[in-house]
Amino acid sequence: MKQQTALEWFMYKVDECENTDDFLDAYNEAKEMEKEQIMMAFNDGKVNTVLKKRNSEQYYNETYNHK
Repeated sequence: MKQQTALEWFMYKVDECENTDDFLDAYNEAKEMEKEQIMMAFNDGKVNTVLKKRNSEQYYNETYNHK
């Protein structure tokens, strides 16, 4: 089974949403998946090694302006 991006997973889940709460739950889960995927890519060295001075959580928060 191929790995899905957060966006691919979200688009699949949207079809299953029956109401706004379902949609918001799927959206929030996709956002968390995206964060995890970004941090995994950072840790795997997929991001410029110069950025390695920060940990993946710092990189995500600074890049995407989240706290």
